[in-house]
Amino acid sequence: MQSLWMVFACALFAVMGACVKLASQYYSVAEIVLYRSAIGAAILFVFVRASGASLRTGVPWVHASRGAVGTLALALWFFAMSALPLGTAMTLNFSSPLFLAAATVLAALFAGRRVPWPLALAVATGFVGVVLVLQPSFRTDQTLAGIAGLASGLLSAAAYWHVKELGRLGEPEWRTVFYFSLSGIALGLAGAALTGFSPHSWRGVALLAAVGITATVGQLAMTRAYGRGRTLLTANLQFSAVVFAALLGELAFDDRIPPIGYAGIAVIVASGALATFVSARPVRATLRADAPLAQRGTPK
Repeated sequence: MQSLWMVFACALFAVMGACVKLASQYYSVAEIVLYRSAIGAAILFVFVRASGASLRTGVPWVHASRGAVGTLALALWFFAMSALPLGTAMTLNFSSPLFLAAATVLAALFAGRRVPWPLALAVATGFVGVVLVLQPSFRTDQTLAGIAGLASGLLSAAAYWHVKELGRLGEPEWRTVFYFSLSGIALGLAGAALTGFSPHSWRGVALLAAVGITATVGQLAMTRAYGRGRTLLTANLQFSAVVFAALLGELAFDDRIPPIGYAGIAVIVASGALATFVSARPVRATLRADAPLAQRGTPK
């Protein structure tokens, strides 16, 4: 049941995407990143102080690298959501499991190892789905936003690798999210200084607050799902964000994705789920029997 926190997180991420789309009428992408990150950092700072935890870290440069990559992915995603149908932008960002699987396939090929054919099939099929989504789902003047959405998926895959590395180094999830928020403040402030700051309105401020709150609570719910739920089930439930975003886009923005675009979304979701499942199989097999106990290592 703990894995169902991911469904709650995905619903919040879809609402966040809708708020970003609305807020883009009042603010630049850099400003939205800045305010979203500032709200997240403030919430987490209060949490840390109240719980008596520490923000001190021994790996600041790893946090800085993760923050830079993650913030760029976030900015590209926000730009895509401001210009594309909500379901399309969400799908392109959630193509990150395909990029991770593709990296696994390429690493195996270069090392001369055998590549599991289901994984290779999932990658190939998934990128066919990307083509289906990109070609019919938006107008020619939205090409740049489509490329940005796909790039956000690629950079998100790199950011997930950094998050995994930080976890291996013993960094708690809330500390990783806090320093990611600080990176968002720094880079968002730099971008806003170049593009200029927009005047505030009550509606604009309310939308910025909604973006920050839904994003932070969604991240905490996602962290709880991965920390207490079944990893494989949780990873597959994350694709429910695509469904929520597509439905919300239809209802709130009158998005019109053609049938072939929805077919592409379905292909990407199915391929991402298959890639996640196949990638997890070797780990379970190794822990189950194949390796001698002395070679399995100790929990970290």
